[in-house]
Amino acid sequence: MRSWTLSLWILLAPLGAAAQEFTTLKGHGGPIMDISVHAGTGQVATASFDNSVGLWEGRVPTWLEGHEAAANAVAFLGPSRAVSSGDDFAVILWELSSGHQTRLEGHKGKVRRLSVSPDGSWIASASWDGSVGLWPAAGGAARFFSGHDAGVNDVVFSADGQRLYSASADGTIRQWDLTGGAARIVVSHGFGVNRLILSPGGDWLAYGAVDGVTRVIDPVSGETIADFTLERRPILSMAYHADTNQLAVGDGHGFIMMIDSTRWSISRDFRAMRQGPVWALDFGPDGSTIYAGGLDDVVFSWPVDLLDEYDPAGGETRSFLRDADAMPNGERQFMRKCSICHALTPPPSRKAGPTLYGVFGRRAGTQPGYRYSEILSGSDIIWSDDTIDQLFDLGPDHYIPGSKMPMQRIAKAEDRRDLVEFLRRAGGNGEN
Repeated sequence: MRSWTLSLWILLAPLGAAAQEFTTLKGHGGPIMDISVHAGTGQVATASFDNSVGLWEGRVPTWLEGHEAAANAVAFLGPSRAVSSGDDFAVILWELSSGHQTRLEGHKGKVRRLSVSPDGSWIASASWDGSVGLWPAAGGAARFFSGHDAGVNDVVFSADGQRLYSASADGTIRQWDLTGGAARIVVSHGFGVNRLILSPGGDWLAYGAVDGVTRVIDPVSGETIADFTLERRPILSMAYHADTNQLAVGDGHGFIMMIDSTRWSISRDFRAMRQGPVWALDFGPDGSTIYAGGLDDVVFSWPVDLLDEYDPAGGETRSFLRDADAMPNGERQFMRKCSICHALTPPPSRKAGPTLYGVFGRRAGTQPGYRYSEILSGSDIIWSDDTIDQLFDLGPDHYIPGSKMPMQRIAKAEDRRDLVEFLRRAGGNGEN
C-alpha cells in the first residue's frame, strides 16, 4: 500500500487518459455534489454546494455562477454547452465559451438530478417537488410529469429517447411514456431510491437505495438480474462506462464498488473517502480513471487499475466530521452549523455563504463580491453578539424570513455564547 504523502498529490490534467496517478482538482468552496466528464474532450464539469459549476481545463477552473443555492447536478450538452440544476429550483443552460446562461424555471422544489436524451435535444430533471421535468435543450417551456408521492431523486432516458425512468423517495421506480404521458411502476422497493443507471442498449437498469440495496433489474419486468447489496448505506452515486463494462457505485461510508457488467461480479471494492460519503462519480473518457467527490471541496481521481494501491482521500483537515471531543465547544458549534457554508478567512471566499471574517460590526448583506437575497441586501441588521445570538436562537427562517440561510437553531444559550466567542476570536477579532 502506498503511503499517503505529498508525492501522490501530483496534479495532472483531466485530459490525460493514459495517466496512472492520483489526481486532484481544487478550487471549490464546498462539497462536490456532481461530476460530469465529456466523453469526447475529457473536459470535467463539477457542481458544488458553493452554488457554483466548475469547468476544468487541466487544473484551472472557469466558474459558471448563476445558481442562488447549492448546485446539485451538471451535464454536458456537447463540447460547447452544459446544463446544471440546483437547490434554487432552477435549471440553467450554459454557453461554455461565453458563460452566457439561460435560466429555466418551473419546478417548485430542489432539482436534484438531470439526464440528457441520447440525441441531445431534451433534458429531463428530477425534483423534490415530486415531478419530472422535460425541457427542450434549445430552451423553452417544460412539460411536467407528476405521480410520485414524494421527491424525485433521479431520472434517466431510455435508449430511444421515448421513455423516462424516475426514482423517488416514495420507494418506486416509474417508467414514463413521453408520447402519451402515461406512467407505470417498474419497482416498488419500499425504501427511497436515490440513483439510476440504464444500460445504453436498455437491457438492464441498475438502482441504488437508501437502505443500501444495489440491484440490477430488467427494465420491463422489474425482475432482478443481479444484487450487490452490502452492509453500507445509503447508495448515493452511480456511474457507468459502456466501453469497459464498468459500473461504479458510491455510498455513505465512502466506498466505491466497481462492478463488471459482463460477468455481474464485483471487480473492486475501494475505500475512497477517509470520512464522509461519495456523492459524485464519473469515469474518464476511456474508463481508465474514475472521478469522485464528497464532503471535501476537492475532486479526486484514481486510476481504476490501481485503486487498491491508494489510501482513502480527504477528510483530515477540510471535513466538518472532525473529532468533536478534540475541539472547544465554540469551534464545535461553528463546524457543525456554519463551516460548510462560511469561511473565517479574509475575502474572497468560494464557499456558499459570505466569509465571517470581521463580521462583528458589519451590516448584514454588505460583504463585497457576494450575491445576497433581496431580504438581506436591504437589511438594517448589524452583526453583534446579540444579533448572532438571536439568529441561532430563533433560527434564520424566523429571524430573517426569506433569506437563503438554511433552517437551523442552536437551542442552548451556552452553546450560542460559545459560538459567538469563537467567531470573535477566530474571525479576525475585528469590529469592521
